[in-house]
Amino acid sequence: QSIPFFIAFIGLEFVVSWVQKRKLSGRINDGISSLSLGILSRLPDVLFRSVDLISYIYVWNNYRLFELPWDSPWTWYLTLLGVDFVYYCFHRISHEVNILWAAHQVHHSSEDYNLFTALRQSVLQKYTSWILNLPMALFIPPSVFAVHLQFNLLYQFWIHTEVITNLGPLEWILNTPSHHRVHHGRNPYCIDKNYGGTLIIWDRIFGTFEAEDAKVVYGLTHPVNSFDPIMLQLRPLAHIWNTFWATPGFCNKLSVIFKGPGWGPGKPRLGLPEEIPVITGKEVPFNPSVPAYLNCYAVVHFAVIMDLYTELLGTVTTLSQGTILLRIGFIILSLTSFGLLMENRQAKAGILEIIRCLVFVAVYKFGYFRSQFSSLGYAYEV
Repeated sequence: QSIPFFIAFIGLEFVVSWVQKRKLSGRINDGISSLSLGILSRLPDVLFRSVDLISYIYVWNNYRLFELPWDSPWTWYLTLLGVDFVYYCFHRISHEVNILWAAHQVHHSSEDYNLFTALRQSVLQKYTSWILNLPMALFIPPSVFAVHLQFNLLYQFWIHTEVITNLGPLEWILNTPSHHRVHHGRNPYCIDKNYGGTLIIWDRIFGTFEAEDAKVVYGLTHPVNSFDPIMLQLRPLAHIWNTFWATPGFCNKLSVIFKGPGWGPGKPRLGLPEEIPVITGKEVPFNPSVPAYLNCYAVVHFAVIMDLYTELLGTVTTLSQGTILLRIGFIILSLTSFGLLMENRQAKAGILEIIRCLVFVAVYKFGYFRSQFSSLGYAYEV
């Protein structure tokens, strides 16, 4: 239900950015990459129920100590604080524990900062974050928890923008675009700062707050330089795997997994601050030159995939498991192909795209795919 609002706000951001700076707020290749990662992160929910809610309801049904009234305002205020504090804790852990950072870094991999970036999410992170929510299940009703879990996530969409500068006194309490720009920066002063979700008070209390100062350069300290959504999800795990086997000593191997991403033998838990690459201000984002017609092609075909994806979400309860798996497989194939196109790897992308289009026509003819707009059926085949 939030997808139309996301699209509307992204369009508004483009307009405001053009009025303010006479430039658009993002790039086609990075935007498609962010949206691809967002779609990829939601595909498991098509097949499985939310692990957050399943585990929470199980603890509530079997182990709750007492029950706060769901219709009391104080229950809602407490849940707001509880959900946001848990988010702060898990978010901080995700930066300070290497195996969790391998999942979370997907969200930080964009070198742009706009509303597209908000949708750039990890497939794997949701399968660990649920654990910290369980203490609330001892007394907070699942219905109230479920609402605040969504509110907390939706709030964080709008703070991924450069078109909003400073919000005055609200900067003391709320997580704002200014605070979150710092969090996404790879400048040394930005590293491991401003973990808050809705509120910034936790960072102020626990010493992880940093105000926006020098111009923020976005992305990872060691950029991945790829628009392939599968590569962006899996490359950090491959790096941990290789480092694990190359590091001598059992304790050191465990440290590779459970200490910070900057750790190495003889270093402190989170690594050495002086090893963070210096920002010169001349950093150039990864931006392979792609012909204009190829950008247009990718945008049009991505719009088709968005149509198929939203149609899948709306009809999943009426589809067979085989049809769902076929659609998911085709969406993943398509997103991978678009990533290769945006990297201008036309040798591989061309072959993959021919296969993808042939598969699309075949399965569309047999009725395994349906558009939300029946009038576009023939256009899609063409």
